[in-house]
This record gives sequence, C-alpha cells and structure tokens, in this order.
Amino acid sequence: MTAELTRGQNHPLPRARLEIRVSAGTPVVAGATLGDENGTIHGVERVVHPGAPTLPGLEVSRQAAADHRLAVDLDAVPDAVHRVSVLLALPAGGQGPARFGAVAAPFVAVTDLDGDEVASYTITGLEAESAVVALELYRRQGAWKVRAVGQGYAGGLAELLADQKLSQAHQLAATIHEAVASGLARSIPAPPAAAPAHRPDHGTMPGAGPGGPVPPASPYDPQGPSAPGPQTPGVPGRPGGQQPYPSGPGEPATAGQPSAPAAGGPIDYSHPRRQSAAPPPPPPAAPASEPGRPARPVAGDATGWSMEERLYNQVWGMFEDLARTTAAYRSAVDFADSRMEKELDQVLSDPRSRIGGQGDAAREAARARHSQLVSQAREVLDRDVAQLVAEAEVVEPALPAAFARWDNPVWHAYRVPMEIPMALRLGDLHLPEADRIRIPMLIRLPLERGLWIDSGRSASLDGSFADSHEMRRLGLETAVSHAARLLAVYPAGEFTVHVIDPAGSGAQALAPLAQSGVLAAPPAQGAAGAADVLARLTQRVDLVQMALRGGAPDALPPGLDTSQQLLIVNDFPHGFDDRAVNQLRYLADEGPAVGVHLMMVADREESAGFGPLLDPLWRSLLRLTPVADDHLADPWVGHAWTYEPSLVPPGSQVLQQVLAQVAAARRSWDR
Repeated sequence: MTAELTRGQNHPLPRARLEIRVSAGTPVVAGATLGDENGTIHGVERVVHPGAPTLPGLEVSRQAAADHRLAVDLDAVPDAVHRVSVLLALPAGGQGPARFGAVAAPFVAVTDLDGDEVASYTITGLEAESAVVALELYRRQGAWKVRAVGQGYAGGLAELLADQKLSQAHQLAATIHEAVASGLARSIPAPPAAAPAHRPDHGTMPGAGPGGPVPPASPYDPQGPSAPGPQTPGVPGRPGGQQPYPSGPGEPATAGQPSAPAAGGPIDYSHPRRQSAAPPPPPPAAPASEPGRPARPVAGDATGWSMEERLYNQVWGMFEDLARTTAAYRSAVDFADSRMEKELDQVLSDPRSRIGGQGDAAREAARARHSQLVSQAREVLDRDVAQLVAEAEVVEPALPAAFARWDNPVWHAYRVPMEIPMALRLGDLHLPEADRIRIPMLIRLPLERGLWIDSGRSASLDGSFADSHEMRRLGLETAVSHAARLLAVYPAGEFTVHVIDPAGSGAQALAPLAQSGVLAAPPAQGAAGAADVLARLTQRVDLVQMALRGGAPDALPPGLDTSQQLLIVNDFPHGFDDRAVNQLRYLADEGPAVGVHLMMVADREESAGFGPLLDPLWRSLLRLTPVADDHLADPWVGHAWTYEPSLVPPGSQVLQQVLAQVAAARRSWDR
C-alpha cells in the first residue's frame, strides 16, 4: 500500500533499487545531492544534475522536463553518504514560470522497479520559491528511509546548495542552468503542422477520477489534445504535438484533469523513460537527421541498468505512446462529433433556419468543421504512428530471445541462458486505428498469476468462427508455444513442466514437448493420473510454504524439486472431480508465491456445472486466446487492445530445435 506522506513524515524503504518519479505542471530540473550525517555536501562531485547525470547509485535526466524518472540503487551509494536529497528547480532564463507558486504542486513518488508506489508526496505550500528539496533518502541504523521535505528556496539552486554547505554553490548552480539551456538548444523542433496549432480542450477521457490536487498515479493520465499555443521544441525520437504524461507502467489507472503548459514555456514531448538516461549513440554510419525532423530511433533508448531492461522499458514506452496518441485521436473525434451535433441542434431549434438556403448552409458548415477537426486529428495520429512504426522496425530485431517473436533470427542462435530474464513475450497487441504497428506483450518473470488459454467458441479477425474442436486444438498449440518459451528462457534445471491430458486428446499438439524429453513425465491421463499430479504439486506447495513460514528454507526434504513448476491442464473439466477442482483452485491461489504456476486450456462454459465455485479461479488467471481477439483492456485509458498469440510460423522447425537444446542442457544438468 502506498504511503501518502505529508511534510516531515518518513517511511521505510523495502528495497535498494528504486525509481523516483516526478510529475510537475511545467518543465523542471531534477537532481540529487549526496550528503553526510549532517547533510553536508563535500564537493561538487557529490551532486548529480543534468550536466553530470550519473553518480554511483544515481542517474537523473540530462534536461528539464515536466516528468522525470530518477534511478536509484542505494546499495551502490558510497558508505560515507547518509543522505540523498532529491531537488527540483525551475529553469533559469525567463522562458517559463519563475516561481513554483505559479504552477501546479509538484508530485513525487518513490516506486519499485515494477512501478508499484512505496511512498508519494505532493509538494504544497510553495509560493516564491524557484528550487525545492522534495524528498530525502537517509540511513537510520543500517536501513534506508524516505522523508518528505518540501523545503523551498526563493534564491533558487544557489541558495539550496549553499544551505547544504557546498562552498561552490553559485558556480555549480550556474553550471546546471547552462547545461539545461544547452540541452534545450540541441532539441529538434516538431514537424510543422499542416493547420494552425489550435486544438480544443476535450477534458478528461472516460474513466477519469475525481479532480483535486493529487496528481495521477497512472502511467498515462488520459488527456485530450494540448491547449492552444505555438508548436514547441520536442525531443528527438518521440512523437511531437502531445502533452507529456507522468509515471509508467504497472500501477492502476487514476486519470486526472489535463494541465495546461505555462504561457510561453517550452514543453518536453519526450516519453519519461527517454529522459532518465542518455540514449546509446546511433551507429557511426547512420546519416544525420534533417533539420526539423525527428532523429532516427535507437534500440535501447530508455532508462535501465542493462540493455535488457532498457529494451523492456522502451517497449512499454511504445505501448504507452500508442495508447496516448490513440486516446487523443478518439477524444478529438468525440469532440468533433459532439460539436457537430450541437451545431445541428441549434440549426433545428431555430424555426427560421430549418428550411431554406440558410439552414442548408449552416448544416454544411457544421459538417465541414467536423471533417476538418477529424482530418487534423488523423494527421497527428498518422504522424505519431509512423514514428512508432519506425521505432518498432529498429527495436524488434534488437530484442533478446525472451522478448522476440518466434520468427526472429535471434532464435537461430539460441543457447540455454545462465540467468532468468526479466520478462517474457506472450504475443502482440495492436489497436484498430493503428493496425500497422504491433507492440510486444511482455509479462514479468517469475509469473505472478496463472494463464488461461480460452478455447471457447470465438470469432477471428476476419469474422469467421472456429468450431469447438478446432479451438481446443489451437488452444493447446498456443499453450505449448508459451510453455516452450518458458522452458527456453530459464537456465537448465530451473523450470519443470507437467501436463494433465485426461482423455489423451492433445497428443498431437503436445508432441513437441513429449518427444523432445523436456517434460518431467509423460502427460498424465485419466482421473487417476490427474489426481496423482495434483497431489504431488499440492504437497510441494505445502512443504515450501511451511519451510518459508518457519524461517527454515533449507529444511526441505532431500530430493524435492525446487525449480519453478508449470502445470498445463488440457480439456478441463474432463477427468476432474470435486477434490481435483479444489486442488486446482488451491494451486492457482497459493502456487505462484512458491513457484508453482498454472496454465489451463479450457472453455468456461463447459465447466458451468460447477456453478460459482470456479468463478475465483477464472478471475485469478490471465485470459489469453488462441486467435486474435480484442479482449484485453489497459487500465490507463480503457482501450480494448487486440491480442494475437505468439505462435511458431507454419513449417518452421525453430520450436523443435530450441526444445532439443533445452532437453540436452537438462540431461547435462541432471548428471
């Protein structure tokens, strides 16, 4: 649960690797100072800022922006450091607001790497201050805590740094502002608009939460297009013409009101993840971008401690960018529709203009304005989608095997890994307005919930329907593809797969797993076989739970398989009695916490005879489909995303080749 701090309150930090997310109503400079027990800074080398964005355990943005992500690793901070003060400042130069009292209260949140908030603080009460110490991370008896500070300084960065006993405070403050100004000067402006840059304010999207001073916690606060104003500089590599959005993936959606940019101030259009670290330079042979056009996209252009983490965050950034620009387009179209309806109603409400040339002209003008608004919104959408398509063309070939499609050449160079990846690709997502681009659907590892491959009767994208027999076959093939991916991305001996196929109807689809020898045992058949597998996995969950709760994880019985376990259940509920169903529910609820995961291939309607007993089971599983279906909704703006499973291309032998290597590595590990 998030701790919402007030000034002076503190809260323990559960882990060392964190992110500090900043959301402000105007571009701000973010930095941090490293102090001793008394908060004293011993030299400019103990300050991380846009001119020197990295220090051991800290990484900040190189430029001013309305939204920031500061990467923190407290284990890497020098032992002499006892206080990490997070500071915010308004850029100097007179282009934007000169005091925090003229903008919305900044919002700061400490999150874990999954995006779950640990503590948050809304910095209220600022007036003439142009710099503020937002938070303070400090050591206390060997543990780290966070304190909400909110101490503002009317004298800006120089006064703030001088208050922390830095002798070169004024020189360093000037250096920071010069670095920010240089960053703005190097930014590439957005392409010129085909029409005047006026877009009406559409308010919040459906699902918006209550208004108020608390900033949104969602990664994408569903806003309408930006307020009227001139085109402003963007950041290379990101779609322009959109308001920046706070936070990142992983937390529930709570939408807020759109915030207008400060009059005359520059707006940073880049995605927050692109701001936390400098992107890798493009290849030397890459031609430079033409003036006025976005820079060529680069794979790994996101924050992270490794290339894998950077690519993961970049994929999430592409997902959020597509969600945002599509939400803006839909909002603009809704506004155009409502405006035309209102204008037509006004024409009809006046008896003098219902008939005749005056009424016809008014209706024609209303329709023309509607077409113009929709056309302008579509131009912005097409521009942003084209840039995302260009980014996807660069990112897709660079993805590691765990993130890649089965047709990616990276699988031909596959070797059994030595470490578990941070995520796994389960398919692709896309929206009807942007059918050209597919966003990889990545889920974190280890799995936090089971998977349900819905084999119920479903319509495909072309409107055709598959019969129940075909859907069951496709469902099991999809399950085999997902299971093979899980086996392939885990080190040898650290992932075990069990299969329950009561009627033996899935022998053909299960052949790649069974024939390669990667299964723990042949697929269990009949009620007795299902009961035996369920009993063994239930016993494993009980034993591990008792060992963990008793504080003796090393006291497990010898020979107990402590690797991650996956149970594939085909053709449920055939072969399951009441006891087996209860064991299945137990595994779904308690298993993920101790490394036992469930993957069910089932038609929910066929289990209707159990009544509401199974409702919690279906709710606990992530529903996927063996055919493309628009059943996944994101929590930020409520889009219905079309999901397409990740399947092996017809005729390809890549699955058999990968499983053969997994089986060989497993045999070597068992010796």
